[in-house]
Amino acid sequence: MAKERVNRVVVVGTGFVGSSYAFALMNQGIADEIVLIDVNKEKAMGDVMDLNHGKVFAPQPTNIWYGDYQDCRDADLVVICAGANQKPGETRLDLVDKNINIFKTIVDSVMKSGFDGIFLVATNPVDILTYATWKFSGLPKERVIGSGTILDTARFRFLLSDYFKVAPTNVHAYIIGEHGDTELPVWSHAEIGSIPVEQLITQNDNYKKEDLENIFTNVRDAAYQIIEKKGATYYGIAMGLVRITRAILHNENAILTVSAYLDGQYGEKNVYIGVPAIVNRSGIREVMEMKLNETEQQQFHHSVTVLKDILAPYFDEVKA
Repeated sequence: MAKERVNRVVVVGTGFVGSSYAFALMNQGIADEIVLIDVNKEKAMGDVMDLNHGKVFAPQPTNIWYGDYQDCRDADLVVICAGANQKPGETRLDLVDKNINIFKTIVDSVMKSGFDGIFLVATNPVDILTYATWKFSGLPKERVIGSGTILDTARFRFLLSDYFKVAPTNVHAYIIGEHGDTELPVWSHAEIGSIPVEQLITQNDNYKKEDLENIFTNVRDAAYQIIEKKGATYYGIAMGLVRITRAILHNENAILTVSAYLDGQYGEKNVYIGVPAIVNRSGIREVMEMKLNETEQQQFHHSVTVLKDILAPYFDEVKA
């Protein structure tokens, strides 16, 4: 008798982000099985107990347990949330050295199990670590995805919706580039409903261009503000990870701003960076290539250059 097909998600790292992701995932009833792995076994086991005690209130009875890397063998998705956290005053790029070494151990352990699914990377600097995961795993580029600028885009849509007094779901706008200080807003494609934001600014005296600049600054610096106030960001990114998970497991063909591998798109190659991409059961089906204006193209190229400069000491082929 054939084994019944279930969707299994393995979460590696049950810190603030990993445990918040598991909680949100259970609440939305997206996965059939959730496995938690952490070097701090007691913490992960405590999370499993806590989550299971809420199962009676969940939309479906997700099977949740504390596991090990062997459980990755039958997983559809391995989500990496482990690694050193960003401290007050640190940029995401300051974490590179510590986290690349951690990731080598994690990815090797996952692949040793016989894993043949999709990696989703949340740990910062996410674009760098997604590239590292791709190289360490040997999996096809479309099956290694980073959370990219999904949260930056969500912050952008929220702040624009607040400014223009419309629902966030009616705001269509993207933040692309590095998930970090060199990211950029794509104003040339930002719309409220079907009306370009740049058109709204010129038509209505209540809206000002400098307000838009402040909105983007608040998007870019949001993590610093949250870390200063509460020590870490985790709810927003957890919800973003669940959104990507749903797109994968439900084969949605959803367009999300994830960290995807570029192979000529936007004139760039051999880098993982935040761009709109079509996400489905096979991972990244296609990178959506927006026509950027000259300023946006220059900013995007700068973002790529910053990431490649960070990657180059670790991966020789990036220098090419």
